[in-house]
Amino acid sequence: MISPVMFQNEIDLIIANAIREDVGDGDHSSLACIPVYEQGKAKLLVKDEGIIAGVEFAKKVFNYIDLNIEVETLIEDGSKVKYGDIVFYVNGTVQTILKAERLVLNAMQRMSAIATKTRLFAELIEGTGAKILDTRKTTPGIRALEKWAVKIGGGENHRFALYDMIMLKDNHIDFAGGITKAIEKTKRYLSETKRDLKIVVEARNLKEIEEILQSEGIYRILIDNFNFEDTIEAVRLINGKCLTESSGGINEKTIRDYALCGVDYISSGALTHSVYNMDLSLKAV
Repeated sequence: MISPVMFQNEIDLIIANAIREDVGDGDHSSLACIPVYEQGKAKLLVKDEGIIAGVEFAKKVFNYIDLNIEVETLIEDGSKVKYGDIVFYVNGTVQTILKAERLVLNAMQRMSAIATKTRLFAELIEGTGAKILDTRKTTPGIRALEKWAVKIGGGENHRFALYDMIMLKDNHIDFAGGITKAIEKTKRYLSETKRDLKIVVEARNLKEIEEILQSEGIYRILIDNFNFEDTIEAVRLINGKCLTESSGGINEKTIRDYALCGVDYISSGALTHSVYNMDLSLKAV
């Protein structure tokens, strides 16, 4: 996983690029009719229900534009919200509030949707010992926000990107000439480059599980698109030699059954690629 410093750098880049994209050389609508020093107050209003996420991000956005702006938080990230709830009040220059409005709403609406879905999945596997993971199936440019939302919802982050973990999937294995060759080449690469990266290997069937187990130093086996019976057998074969992860089309109806197969993790791209934004508004008070 990436360090907290690197993660914060990603957040800072997202804010800077989003403001560049949205504001350009100025918010001319506000500049045209709102005096520069006009003070105002607005509220973040919930028009939906679920898990709120992005409150801390919103504070970073407001402070990026104006360090003097004040945010009074009423509901923290990760809390359940319902229609009519007020999440926070923001006080400061009206131009700052309006300049930040769309970025704050866009981010919080999506982050809240992801946190809501993650919380649902986490609750469905509660008590099984399995944990829910996200994937790299994120929106280009805002991965850090989406993975932050997964954490807020009660999930855990998989690797952040291609650089912080080795993950040998089907295409890597096929292009490398097979599982064993892919693993051997990977270990040699890590040794030669003096990199300390965990190795995850994907298995497409039980035979591949057996082959992976012939190699030492595997951190986790990805049990991909297995049915329940084969997943149970895969967990039996692995027998604690490394961690286990189920993936592939797992949804609300099947996630608990996969968790009950005994895997350590369940990864789901749906946490980030198939959500509907929570309805939120920023309204003048």
